[in-house]
Amino acid sequence: MTVRGRGVQSVEIAGRILVALTRAGRAMMLRDLAASAELAPAQAHAYLVSLRKLALVEQDVATGRYRLGPFALRLGLARLRVSDPLRMAAETIGLLSDQLDLLVAITVWGDHGPTVVQVHEAATQVHANVRAGTVFSLTGTATGRVFAAFAAPALVAEMIAAEFANPTHSQRVAAGVRLEDVRRETAEVRAAGYAITDGAPVPGVSAIAAPVFDHGGQIELAVTVMGPSGLIDLRPESAQIAAVVAYAHHLSGQLGHAAPEAAASFTPSLSDPEPVASLPLRRPYGVRR
Repeated sequence: MTVRGRGVQSVEIAGRILVALTRAGRAMMLRDLAASAELAPAQAHAYLVSLRKLALVEQDVATGRYRLGPFALRLGLARLRVSDPLRMAAETIGLLSDQLDLLVAITVWGDHGPTVVQVHEAATQVHANVRAGTVFSLTGTATGRVFAAFAAPALVAEMIAAEFANPTHSQRVAAGVRLEDVRRETAEVRAAGYAITDGAPVPGVSAIAAPVFDHGGQIELAVTVMGPSGLIDLRPESAQIAAVVAYAHHLSGQLGHAAPEAAASFTPSLSDPEPVASLPLRRPYGVRR
């Protein structure tokens, strides 16, 4: 996220060292750490002395390597305690919706499956009944396929079996879909990191959905973009898919999850979100792998 205003350069330089250690995920030699932070070794060492005094960094006595210190851990835990994924999503889905001019829905795991808790309409109307409380099927929707791919296997298998037992209820199973198809699509979603549907289960409406993970790699919620099929590009190189995935990676990063190195950055136009007040938010149901 872009932060406007004049800052303190020395703090920003120290931050580069902390970022380098965080990205490395291991103890580092001074020369490697300095190179990663784009600093001269002597300059990096001076900053490391101060960071060690603050316990943000510590040095292994035996190897001389540097790693994040105990106060860095306390900072991270404090951040996690105040991180609310639904609040974060509520404050920014309007910006994603405005950027793409498409409906955006936030979905969590509920008693009956993937359940919509937040919807932001777009100027482009979608002829689909999507509102808070809507339950998506695991086998017939992009949102459901995301949960099928990343939620607890036992929980997912039980619900998929229930959907196949009653395929006519609420368009739960797309026409002609077999259990083998669901397994194949689930594997594809897990590999791609997102799911799509083209004109199904609602004819003429397509969707892109991506998962948001917490610091432990467990799915917290799904972000879904929906709109008329003619306005959504579902090709792998689609800029719309890239925007949805980048947004999901951004939220995951806010929750402490490390996005893949190749992940696209959060779209600059979505930076500095204005808070959304008085939203009836609740914590998602626990979904575990």
